[in-house]
Amino acid sequence: MRAVLFPAKQIYVASFHPAPSLAPYMRPRCLLPIALLLPILFLGCSSGEKIYNLSGAVNYQDKPVPAGHIVFEPDTAAGNNGPAGFAKIKDGRYDTRILEGRGIVGGPHLVTIMGQTGIPSGELLNGKPIFPEYTTTADLPKNNGAHDFNVPQKQ
Repeated sequence: MRAVLFPAKQIYVASFHPAPSLAPYMRPRCLLPIALLLPILFLGCSSGEKIYNLSGAVNYQDKPVPAGHIVFEPDTAAGNNGPAGFAKIKDGRYDTRILEGRGIVGGPHLVTIMGQTGIPSGELLNGKPIFPEYTTTADLPKNNGAHDFNVPQKQ
C-alpha cells in the first residue's frame, strides 16, 4: 500500500496486483499426476455391486395391497451380500425406480412386506396395517426384471 496525502486527511489507497498466473500448474508434467489420480477417486466411490431395477405386484387375499413398503435384504446365510433395496407399494404395484425406491443386487434375498389400507389415519399416513409384517425368501434376478409376491392369509 502507499499513502496518498490530501490536505485535511491522510488516505491509504490499496494497489491491487493481478492474481498469480496458473500457467506453471497447467504444464503437462503437472497434469499427469492429477490425470492418474482422478480415475482412482471415481472407482473408490462405487460399491462395486451392480444394482438392478425390480418391479411387480403385491397381493393379499387375492387383492392388490393398497399401500405399503417392500424391502429386499441380501440373504447373507445363502452367500449373498450388498446393499438392501426397497420400494413403496401403491395400488398393488411396486417399482424400485420410482417413489424414492432403490434397486437390488439380485440373488437370494429376505423380502419383508408391510401392507397398509392406504387411508390416512392420524399419524399413519399410509393407513392402518392390513396384515402383520410378512417376511419371505426369494431368488431375485441378476438383471432388470419383475417378481410378484402373494402374502398368505395366515403366517
